Amino acid sequence: MTKVFKHPKDLHAWVGQELACSDWLEIDQARINLFADATGDHQWIHVDPIKAKDGPFGKCIAHGYLTLSLVNLFLPQIIDVQGISMGVNVGCERIRFPAPVPVGSKLRGRGELVSVEEVKGGVQSVVRVTVEIEGNDRPACVVDTISRYFPA
Repeated sequence: MTKVFKHPKDLHAWVGQELACSDWLEIDQARINLFADATGDHQWIHVDPIKAKDGPFGKCIAHGYLTLSLVNLFLPQIIDVQGISMGVNVGCERIRFPAPVPVGSKLRGRGELVSVEEVKGGVQSVVRVTVEIEGNDRPACVVDTISRYFPA
């Protein structure tokens, strides 16, 4: 269930705590192919099921950057900061891809509030999103996302 904050300043009390988990999302070959088309990365380990069957992963795997891009889908399911005029993505830090994502896997994001600080006109937070693979002990991606919230 999404963790809701009524005002950006309310984030301070949650530093170091888990926020929430997103819904599970199945990664199908169509999504992988669309990402390949969008980025021009048509490497066979992603888009050629026949060749990938005999490859190192036994089937196609999602691009690491596809997995990272899904954090943008998961974040609003993890955290909802209200009482703002706008929120902006500032960037990411410490991105890692510990495990591959085979086609057919289910992923979800788990969020932890790492830090919060006052910035000119608003509040900046770092949320560590761990992209979990259903049934796997190792995550697909771990990334510290940086967001700024400007009060209404």
